[in-house]
Amino acid sequence: MPSVKIVEVARVAMPATAALPPGESSLLRLSALDAPWLLIPLIQRVLIYDGQLPPFASLVGSLHESLTATLARFPPLAGRIVFLPSTGNAAIDCSGSELDGGVRFLVAEMDEADAEKLAGDADHDVDTFQQLLPELDASALPAEVLAVQVTRLRGGVAIGVALHHAVVDGRALWMFLEAWAAACRGDTAAVEPSFDRAAIALPGGEELTRSTLRKYMPNLPQVAPFPAGPIVPRRTFTVAEERIGRLKQRIAQLIRPAHESSAKAARPPSSFVAVTALAWVSYVRSKHPAAISADQDVCLYFFFDIRGRRGIVPPVSESYFGTCVTGCLVKAKARDLLAEDGIATAAAAVQGEVRRAVEDPLANWDWIALAASALSRDSALVSISGSTRFPAYEVADFGWGPLGRTELVTMNSAGQVVLVAAKGGGGGVQASVCMHPDHMEAFDAHFTNSFD
Repeated sequence: MPSVKIVEVARVAMPATAALPPGESSLLRLSALDAPWLLIPLIQRVLIYDGQLPPFASLVGSLHESLTATLARFPPLAGRIVFLPSTGNAAIDCSGSELDGGVRFLVAEMDEADAEKLAGDADHDVDTFQQLLPELDASALPAEVLAVQVTRLRGGVAIGVALHHAVVDGRALWMFLEAWAAACRGDTAAVEPSFDRAAIALPGGEELTRSTLRKYMPNLPQVAPFPAGPIVPRRTFTVAEERIGRLKQRIAQLIRPAHESSAKAARPPSSFVAVTALAWVSYVRSKHPAAISADQDVCLYFFFDIRGRRGIVPPVSESYFGTCVTGCLVKAKARDLLAEDGIATAAAAVQGEVRRAVEDPLANWDWIALAASALSRDSALVSISGSTRFPAYEVADFGWGPLGRTELVTMNSAGQVVLVAAKGGGGGVQASVCMHPDHMEAFDAHFTNSFD
């Protein structure tokens, strides 16, 4: 089994010219949306490039230099999450004064690992993927926000990033990677990030954040994050836009008879709704009857990005850089999802929850309490992370060729599905699925065949 060798550990300092936007303090207090993520702190994502690349030393130098430039635009990433005992708040200290300032930047070698194979195999080599990532200790505050590892592979290179989820969500991650890649190419990303946590108009303001911290992390600065579960196999499915279009039309046809008077109800669902609904149904079919009975409730959990939503006054900026998601939960009886029109039942439920979230984006801001309400029942749970709109393969061009593969390595449990837009653009979707080996082949068969 290949093993990684760390050959250099450096720090990328935040440039002296870095500054938050006018009026924003270098101490950014966490919002009530940020705070719960101290318990599930890690976003670890790997990006694999294969083919003709620059010499490794040159590539590392370009990444280091461009990361320095990028941190000037994203000061929180070079900061530390700190506890403020005088007020009970937690905050991102962007001054660089806590611990060793800057971002850990590791250079590594793993020459036995084949980049083409890692980029091409549907089944994840989880052990290798994990070695391509830096560690990020989030068990206590102060805590780092970002670490980077660049690893030479046989025939390619991997960039592994570990970020603290209390500072970024999935959309913010891709905002950062787009800016870093653009800087490496010599370009400038168009989006200017905003960091002001007060822009999210949660009732209760800072007191709500403090009460959330007391509720979930009563022993700060010790955090005690939720422990990681056992490693479960993962497999990636890439679905072209044409096949997703056929699934959408089939769902619309199944929904129409029950809603003949409503043209809106018969409109094909979004790609997110269609793929999420199919993953939910495929999960149930793969585990019935051995692990899920027909009478059992099966819950589906996903996150909703509240940037730009009219249900918040004033709306949160589309360029907001932070954790800006709330929770969504739907449930159905397994028998309803197993029925011939089960995909329509699932899609209608997901679409209904999306509409609820559009109307009241902040209702389920306490997503941990929402998730716990599902886990406390005698029910099964499917969780969806990411978005069919995350332009992973489009934005992660560092100037030496297209991204071969990207995966979220911190997949936490069986039944988790991670979505990004597929390689090549055009409306395709990449869905990475975490399933127990006893059920993966059945899931694969139903999921794959349902697009035709």
